[in-house]
Amino acid sequence: MNAMTRTIPATMAAVQLTGHGGLDKLVYRTDVKVPAPGSGEVLVKVSACGMNNTDVWVRQGAYGTEEDAAALSTWRRQGNTLTFPRIQGTDTVGTIVAVGDGVPAKHVGERVMVDFSIYNRDDDSLADIDYMGHGRDGGYAEYQALPAENAHVVDTDLSDVELATFCCAYLTGEQMLERAALKAGERVLVTGASGGVGSGIVQLARARGAIPYAVVGKGKEQAVLDIGAEKVITRGAADLPAAVNEASGGQTIDVVADLVGGAIFNDLLRILRPEGRYTTAGAIAGPVVQLDLRTMYLKQLQLHGSSQGTRAGFRRIVRYVEEKKIRPLVGGVYKLSDFHRAQTDFMAKDFVGKLVVVPDTMWGVDQDR
Repeated sequence: MNAMTRTIPATMAAVQLTGHGGLDKLVYRTDVKVPAPGSGEVLVKVSACGMNNTDVWVRQGAYGTEEDAAALSTWRRQGNTLTFPRIQGTDTVGTIVAVGDGVPAKHVGERVMVDFSIYNRDDDSLADIDYMGHGRDGGYAEYQALPAENAHVVDTDLSDVELATFCCAYLTGEQMLERAALKAGERVLVTGASGGVGSGIVQLARARGAIPYAVVGKGKEQAVLDIGAEKVITRGAADLPAAVNEASGGQTIDVVADLVGGAIFNDLLRILRPEGRYTTAGAIAGPVVQLDLRTMYLKQLQLHGSSQGTRAGFRRIVRYVEEKKIRPLVGGVYKLSDFHRAQTDFMAKDFVGKLVVVPDTMWGVDQDR
């Protein structure tokens, strides 16, 4: 490691996941060793890190297996890379304070948004993908070491907290729309549209010239309209296909981008036009669904599973931010030492957008940049 090593402490504050279970498995410590950047890596002083569903599901071991949906399992069902203790946190924003061998020292001082994906391949296949916060330590800490190629300078006047709302949620949403090949002029129905990924998809659909319709919880309708939804349908409608048909003025739905699953799954397939496309990256209302295969094959539907995204997808997110085609939705900001409350509030879902965690030493610094 070289550059600015004298200003970097030996230990730091971090939240460590110590095992699968409840919030008690998340331990805030102030004596965690600061990582050293390896060859081709940089050390980032973290100023903000966004919170995601995968943080909770990995803690709970709630991903199941192909053989047993209720089995205790982490995000990578095959070839698990999660070891304890692990520092979670995918959506890191911060400043490069040191570089490893092979990385030019000129990068020290750059403010970066981190592409959290561990690609494990040179091509665009996501078959062996992993992520920081799972396969290696993430950003719920004061410092994070990561490959230099994953640190992206973004030309924007957004604050660090605002930048930390994009990474995982928007890359996930962009890959969902990419898999479904959403085109300009098409109509897309977004479920869970007030959450991090859902609110991102609404904006990303608009960036593509598509027309988003959104399913949201009561009280969140106007917030989602404000970010670009054409119309909103309040969650819990007695007849969801009829409600969507009314909202769209009888126009067909080309794509469903679903983050909810559960009991509404078959209704979502009914809503799609013939040869429509369904894409999912989450199942907050239940991962095990009933599928009428006749609906799928008689309507010539395409069903796409999606998780994370590609390097090119992340670069598109950076471009959208710089071009102001997407904007941040900060639902709340918390100190790292208050992590239990942050995740409790996250699980309650009484917010729109993303919750962001800030190291105590960075509290109040550059949040209004």
